[in-house]
Amino acid sequence: MANELVEKKESAVAAIEGHELGDIIKPLIKEIHLFDSYIAGTTHLDDTSVLENIKVGDVLTLQREDNKFDSNAILILNEDKKKLGYVPEKDNIVFARLMDAGKLLKAKITQINHKGSFKQISVGIYLVDF
Repeated sequence: MANELVEKKESAVAAIEGHELGDIIKPLIKEIHLFDSYIAGTTHLDDTSVLENIKVGDVLTLQREDNKFDSNAILILNEDKKKLGYVPEKDNIVFARLMDAGKLLKAKITQINHKGSFKQISVGIYLVDF
């Protein structure tokens, strides 16, 4: 029927990529600040050299991880997809649910504090809204 509502399964990003309207629509993508947190687990990294090249303003990737210790684990990766640590367990349940529902989240470094040999890395977590 002509008046039926048809649900499209294609994502908004896939629909605009490679299309001339994509250049028009991309500026309409919003980043919604959800929460401020920090990167947990930096002292347990196999390669701590990844912490030497980060700076305030860096955009970081959030990725769900199958983790036997935390079912809501979210990895935080730098632009080269190298592990920096995790969203703290105390903060990750809502973000894990959003990501599991298909929402795109990212983080940005807001502050780096040196405490002896330890770096405390503060991040803002954002929902990327299309």
